[in-house]
Amino acid sequence: MNENKKLFLLEEDITYLNHGSFGACPKVIFEDYQNWQIRLEKQPVQFLTEELYSALKKSRESLSLFLGCDQDEVLFFQNPTTAISNIIYNLDLNPGDEVLMTDHEYGALVRAWNEWGKKVKVHIKYANVTLPLKSKDKFFEDISSKISSKTKVLFLSHITSPTGLVFPIKDIIDFAKERKIITIVDGAHVPGHIDLHLHSLDCDFYTGAIHKWMCGPKGVSFLFVKKEHQKWIKPIIYSWGKDGDDPERSEFLQDFQWQGTRDMSAFLTIPEVINFFKINIESFQGHSKKLILNSREQFQRVLGTHPISKGDDFLGQMISFPLPKSIDGNLKDLLWENHNIEIPIFEWNKEKFIRLSIHIYNDQKDIDSLMNALRSII
Repeated sequence: MNENKKLFLLEEDITYLNHGSFGACPKVIFEDYQNWQIRLEKQPVQFLTEELYSALKKSRESLSLFLGCDQDEVLFFQNPTTAISNIIYNLDLNPGDEVLMTDHEYGALVRAWNEWGKKVKVHIKYANVTLPLKSKDKFFEDISSKISSKTKVLFLSHITSPTGLVFPIKDIIDFAKERKIITIVDGAHVPGHIDLHLHSLDCDFYTGAIHKWMCGPKGVSFLFVKKEHQKWIKPIIYSWGKDGDDPERSEFLQDFQWQGTRDMSAFLTIPEVINFFKINIESFQGHSKKLILNSREQFQRVLGTHPISKGDDFLGQMISFPLPKSIDGNLKDLLWENHNIEIPIFEWNKEKFIRLSIHIYNDQKDIDSLMNALRSII
């Protein structure tokens, strides 16, 4: 067994290849999470009115340093879906305006945009990204060609959920900003997966999950809000704000930090999460990507289909591969029930895919087990 797997709470007899959906939490981070919960329950009033805010600030400071932004530009949310929804319902667009996104976006957020669009009569448009993805120039062309005078918001993923592709987003963000288009990035899969410096990227909004590739406990994510937008971004849920116990000087942070009684212990683990990343994960990222690149050739041989990207720049620690049309609909169940392999199978753009995620507790043996299982089923 991979020695790194002992650092996690994962069951030893399963081959866990789905870190991208729900990342596994290491023992030391989960213990830190529980310790915060115990501190809360030992003296709830003292903790929630006195100790909580300094601990939240420490987490914000640690995270902002890691992300390359200022601590007062970071808000904590349970997940990116909630964070993006909070932006959506603050947008002041007119009927007939357009929001542009790619056809690779996360389904829950596509639904969120569409529901809001119907309500306010804003059009949601899609730019089809040409596959296989071959160059950043073609990616730029696919999106920029869909931008019009009606485009007011550009929403796109940094690493896509369905296709596992790392999108080269910097140039299209700059292009949009030159045209005064608001840029919103879904970076759920980015922290702990690829390098990220938010001030260099220079988008207006960016959300990421700490409970995915950073291995934090479930329910800890962030929203970066550029300072120029902080006057008009308001919480969906209003509570005490500046009239509460929060000593924070920023009314923007005050409005978002306290949203009624809730357990914020997961947010407080961020310093420990970052420490674990630097000690245990960072040096393995290159190795994990190498395993993904090797798996691309194995998938092609075993499945007889073709990859959806060319070259190595568009892959990180995930890869989605098309399944042959002959594959039975219950492949996911067969892999789990007969081989103890946890891996997602899904339909995207009317085609079935399998998505492989590699983290520090995975090795070549896990990939070989998957390939052998696929051979036995196909």
